Amino acid sequence: MTPDPRVPLVLVSGLAPGPNATLAELLRMAGPGTAVVHHDLREIHSGVVRRRLRLEQRDQLTVLELAHGCVSCTLREDLLPLLRHLARLPQVRRIVVRLDEAMEPEPVSWAIRNVLVDDHPVRDDVDLRAVLTVVDCATFLADATGDDVLAERNLQASPEDERTVAQVALSQVEFADVLVLADAATDAWTAAKASAVLDRVAPSVPRVELSRIDGHSVLDAVPSDARRGEVTDMHGALLRGQPPVHVDCGIGLVTFTAQRPFHPERLHDALDVLLDGVVRTRGRAWVASQPDVAFWIESAGGGLGIGHAGPWLAAPDGPEWTDVSPERRTLASLRWHPVHGDRAQELVVVTDQTTPDEIDAALRGALLTEEELAAGPEAWARYPDPFGDWHEEPCEDTEPDPARHSAANRKEER
Repeated sequence: MTPDPRVPLVLVSGLAPGPNATLAELLRMAGPGTAVVHHDLREIHSGVVRRRLRLEQRDQLTVLELAHGCVSCTLREDLLPLLRHLARLPQVRRIVVRLDEAMEPEPVSWAIRNVLVDDHPVRDDVDLRAVLTVVDCATFLADATGDDVLAERNLQASPEDERTVAQVALSQVEFADVLVLADAATDAWTAAKASAVLDRVAPSVPRVELSRIDGHSVLDAVPSDARRGEVTDMHGALLRGQPPVHVDCGIGLVTFTAQRPFHPERLHDALDVLLDGVVRTRGRAWVASQPDVAFWIESAGGGLGIGHAGPWLAAPDGPEWTDVSPERRTLASLRWHPVHGDRAQELVVVTDQTTPDEIDAALRGALLTEEELAAGPEAWARYPDPFGDWHEEPCEDTEPDPARHSAANRKEER
């Protein structure tokens, strides 16, 4: 087998800057030729990003001034070209990117795979071997279940960034290949409840303790079937691994499915059930007034995002079966309806305080009634639709996966 000429790349994410820096340093010390890159976004609202690069004896701080202060511009204008440059230096054997606390690893992974730099993506130069997420056990439960927005902690990734801390914390955990646990929970109950959340949002991801690892052992913990930066298929399975289905420390898991569309106004009203007493919601929705496109719904920490996940296979402009993943084809085949095709509701909700019955009743009440269903698509198209307005995002030509970006940032004030 021909050796892969690309330089190994490791992403480090997490909300705690101290433990993140410690893990990056452990990786740097694991062997010669490791370059560590970190972009500090604390002044990005002013168009300023501070980039630190460490390689052997070199420790360089560079102040970048961007025309538009956002993560996409930082990726396009600096990080991606820098990764290519480092990968071509003969002394560089591995690259570690310590992401800013406000950055989610999935959009960065998407950019590495898809954004063109000099006519081809940076994945031609680097091989993403692992995504490591640091979990601060002292704060994770509060972060994952609280209502704080990033702006309240000066963690915005752009002036327009309205994400909640919970959205970022859970996205970082869900995309990880290994969770690195730092510090300790304040008490046994908090520790047990935080563990119950992790069991349900990242059931297949191994966990190691920061105090007991080095730069070699943490990479050895990456499973053979790890996603290694593979971007989520928004029409694929909603859970990786086998999470527990029983309630533990008040944390439960609900799967809602149905093969009839939502009424747009009733769904809009029912979304409140996904905000109070809910840790996380992810999934696809079929809305009667927009029958050809799948909606993507996410919630966390009082933040709710609704975006487009692209057309259904059965839509007139839907993709060819041969152009989608085998996983999507399998799931569509299992639920295929002779009239509606693969259109269906599928939401996974991690609960805290709210009961499964409350969630099921609210969502089921938003479905079309038998009478409405019989009226047909022409009548559905006339329903008032509160989801009809979609604005354009800045730098959309470089946004990682436009559908996913919309889901993470288009929130409603509830």
